[in-house]
Amino acid sequence: MTAFQPTASHIAEPSAPGTSMTYLGGPPLRRYLLVYILAMSAITAVNGGIGAIVLPLQVQDIEFAHWFTGPDAGANLQHLTNLKAHIEAGTATATARQQHQLDLLASYEAARASHLSTITGVGAVAMMIVQPVVGLLSDRTRSRWGRRAPWIAAGAVLGAALMLAVRYSTGIGLLVAFWALVQLGMNAAQGSLNTTVPDRIPENKLGTASALSGIGTVLGVLIGAVGAGALFDVMGLDSYYPFALALAVMGLLFVLVAKDRSSVDLHVPDTNWAGLLKSYLIPLRSADFRWVWFAGLMVMLSYGASNAFNLYMLQSYIQPALSAAEATRLVPVLAIVVLPGTVVSMLVTGRWSDRIGRRKPFVIGASALFAASMAVPLVWPALPALFIQNIVGGLGAGCYLAVDRALLIDVLPDREAAGRDLGIGATGINLGQAVGPVVAGQLVALTGGYGSVWVLSLLAALTGAVAIARVRKVR
Repeated sequence: MTAFQPTASHIAEPSAPGTSMTYLGGPPLRRYLLVYILAMSAITAVNGGIGAIVLPLQVQDIEFAHWFTGPDAGANLQHLTNLKAHIEAGTATATARQQHQLDLLASYEAARASHLSTITGVGAVAMMIVQPVVGLLSDRTRSRWGRRAPWIAAGAVLGAALMLAVRYSTGIGLLVAFWALVQLGMNAAQGSLNTTVPDRIPENKLGTASALSGIGTVLGVLIGAVGAGALFDVMGLDSYYPFALALAVMGLLFVLVAKDRSSVDLHVPDTNWAGLLKSYLIPLRSADFRWVWFAGLMVMLSYGASNAFNLYMLQSYIQPALSAAEATRLVPVLAIVVLPGTVVSMLVTGRWSDRIGRRKPFVIGASALFAASMAVPLVWPALPALFIQNIVGGLGAGCYLAVDRALLIDVLPDREAAGRDLGIGATGINLGQAVGPVVAGQLVALTGGYGSVWVLSLLAALTGAVAIARVRKVR
């Protein structure tokens, strides 16, 4: 960490020109944490609201119009899904017309899951690419607003503008392209925002800051889900507008309120692009960093797979099946029941981790608990099982989010290249988010059902717990 000189204003000024100050406590730290949480919430609200509800509904409408045409355009998918369950249970027999519509339903289900997984997967690949690149560039950025601020502001505004292009996309190809561009903008902002934590927070407060960051993530997902569920009934696809506005405003608010020191005088070595590209391999030379990276990949694969199709599972996995309107209203409720346990577990484990100076037991336990939650809907495909999974999984996710980022910071090989190395760390998380929905979507298409998604999620989370146990230099 850069050497600094403490002042009476709860701020320690850096001795190296062009780097950030450190918040020792008091109003500067509280102000920073407040706008940090708001900005993080706005970013994750897009994924929690648009990504989890509005985008799947948009894909669903496109696919329904493709498969159910002519006399089948008025088909009731809820009735067809329940009929399918009765036929599989041996309590009903389909007529010729019903069998025709059931065949259409199977094709529609496979296309819907496959195309949504492609859209979210390509978006996550875009995240994986942009964060390390922006991280490296922001480490070397000279501006009077600091190293990270230009990327946060530009990424938030660009992501907001591109979100409106998603709203007017009428085909799967356009959705894939524009959603990937939205993720590029948002993750340029998010990656730089995350890097302000090791820039400005002292080591003895990293666990607490990581927990608050996790709370911002959970609040964003919750606000996004509740907002999208309420707005879609009234605004339809125009629900994209308020999310875009919030993203742009909160990104700019962080830059204006939590002002950084100028980086105009930052010392930047002469650019050697071959050397810079090779420098991406530096953090991966550390065995501990590799294990934390791999664990993040597996846990986020589990998370991405299990959460990719919430809206569809309510309509096609549980019995009795729900209508699209009922499922849209229920997804925010599932998000709400997660919140209390997740927030409490974040606050408790983050501070506890700082107090005892240990990270691994919390991350291992969280990963195992998250894995255990997947077994409930696997053996009991009913609505109460989804509530139990969300509550128990939320406790595990809260513990994980509170400490995992602090653990990653603890194993950084070079604090002076935190932007680059955290960007590399983020590629594991983003790769997991990319691979999870894609693999899950293909499993749904191959098996014709969603049970395999829970098996995948359970095994991936357990693998993450085993990987963290291999970390040696951090307790």
